[in-house]
Amino acid sequence: MAKDRPTSEDVCGWAGELEAVGRRVAGRFARAEPRRRALAYLTGLLGTAERKNGWQLAEQAGDGTPYAVQHLLGRAAWDADAVRDDLQAYVVEHLAGPGGVLIVDETGFLKKGAKSAGVQRQYSGTAGRVENCQVGVFLAVAGRHGHALLDRELYLPKDWAGDQARRKEAGIPEAVTFATKPRLAERMLRRAWRAGVAAAWVTGDAVYGSDGDFRRFLEQNEQPYVLAVRSDQRLWVDLAQGRVDVIADGLPAGAWRRASAGSGAKGPRWYDWAVRAHGPADGRGWRLWLLVRRHRERHGERAYYLCRGPAATAWRELVRVAGRRWAVEECFEAAKGECGLDEYEVRSWVGWHRHVTLSMFALAVLTVIRARATPARRKKGTRG
Repeated sequence: MAKDRPTSEDVCGWAGELEAVGRRVAGRFARAEPRRRALAYLTGLLGTAERKNGWQLAEQAGDGTPYAVQHLLGRAAWDADAVRDDLQAYVVEHLAGPGGVLIVDETGFLKKGAKSAGVQRQYSGTAGRVENCQVGVFLAVAGRHGHALLDRELYLPKDWAGDQARRKEAGIPEAVTFATKPRLAERMLRRAWRAGVAAAWVTGDAVYGSDGDFRRFLEQNEQPYVLAVRSDQRLWVDLAQGRVDVIADGLPAGAWRRASAGSGAKGPRWYDWAVRAHGPADGRGWRLWLLVRRHRERHGERAYYLCRGPAATAWRELVRVAGRRWAVEECFEAAKGECGLDEYEVRSWVGWHRHVTLSMFALAVLTVIRARATPARRKKGTRG
């Protein structure tokens, strides 16, 4: 993937913003040296190096070897989860808001060998096929001022969870056990809520939407959602269960309305949409809907969503939330293309979480700087 280069406005904004971030996270480092190295690492992730690996980040920091970078990611005394908490506070302060959308999704990190924590042959959405890779589950927020990655969990497959020798070599803590991707998403959502991340909706793909326990988790926490589900997902219809694709087959022609799911690289993403309510509103005034998206021309190409939230919710709001799921893909693309998310060379559990956390922080800084520059760019454009 071609890497976007930082603009002159980006570069001008980095120094002051990174200095503020450095003050924010300073208390997470017991010693000055790792604190300075972490700030240099963030600076390098936002820099112009062709690859954001240990050697090139070390060179950018003026070091002759990558030893100091390796020490920061592997052995220095600091807590990546605490820095993650600072990242969430930073995003709440600058980007998130009550009308925002929380998005759960995963991405693959292609790897060689068998020693990187959690690596095995498994499906990678990044590659679109089964590959030797690690998989990270992420939580993103899409707010009025931009979108950013908030949290991360490295998926540990069952084979890894029960292999004590591999766990020890990769430094996986004893407390870490096997958990499915929806369970990892639940952990991250709990942390985000505790951190004060307010969001009107949660959305995600069918990995999460087709998991009944995940949907119940959101309902129990009074969190409205718009979640993709598989075509064989069943719903109660007239005292019987029916597949969502069969229900969609029976929708009348007048049920379909055209709307954009948001802007993409080539402009608005137009689809046909249909919404069907299922059952009455519950005691708190919430309803369940089936939302169906189809291609404007190839009507057999459809996607299905289960939606639950306030009964007065307009169908266009459900469409808007379904479209916001693409924001996490944009986060992955920017984090990998500009902030080195996938260019780490560490194998350990601790190293993965440290690098990924700093990369996420770099992305948030980049998003904040660009959000501030946007009004000025628009104003400049109107004068021209």
